[in-house]
Amino acid sequence: MPDEDLVESFDDFYRGTSRRVLYQLYAMTGSASEAQDCVSEAYARAWQRWSAVRTYADPEAWVRTVARRVAVSRWRRARTAVQHLRRHGREQTTPAPGEDHTVLVAALRRITADQREAIVLHHLSGLSVGEVAAQTGVAVGTVKARLSRGRAALAAVIGDLDPTDLTTSSPAPSTTKDVHRA
Repeated sequence: MPDEDLVESFDDFYRGTSRRVLYQLYAMTGSASEAQDCVSEAYARAWQRWSAVRTYADPEAWVRTVARRVAVSRWRRARTAVQHLRRHGREQTTPAPGEDHTVLVAALRRITADQREAIVLHHLSGLSVGEVAAQTGVAVGTVKARLSRGRAALAAVIGDLDPTDLTTSSPAPSTTKDVHRA
């Protein structure tokens, strides 16, 4: 726990300087919320190093410099993002999940995590049983057992699904083959 003198000196420093630094950053960024974010980050960094920062000739200048650098870093990231967008265009949008997908996800939530992982990696990601075993760190026989039990559990769960539990009112697939196609 920090020394009370350290806490008290930082609190006094913050109360005495934070508005001034905020106003300066607001003038620099032109955005009150951006200025608040940058100043908050600067004071958080000052607190982490307060035992050293408080000994500086002008700790306020240190905080102001850090806040300014945070703002400049954000500007650079935003500029880079705009350049990337201009160069590569907008990202492709992903279509909304279909009704079969919704049913499958609802069913997968109701089986064990190990079975769900094996089924998703094998049937949806297209990994072989050996690849699933290597990725999950279990034996091939364990993966086969999880797949078998998971498929049986899914078949039982899909038969028990109430369409009102889903975000759509579509009927559940009637067989596990329908689940594998989803």
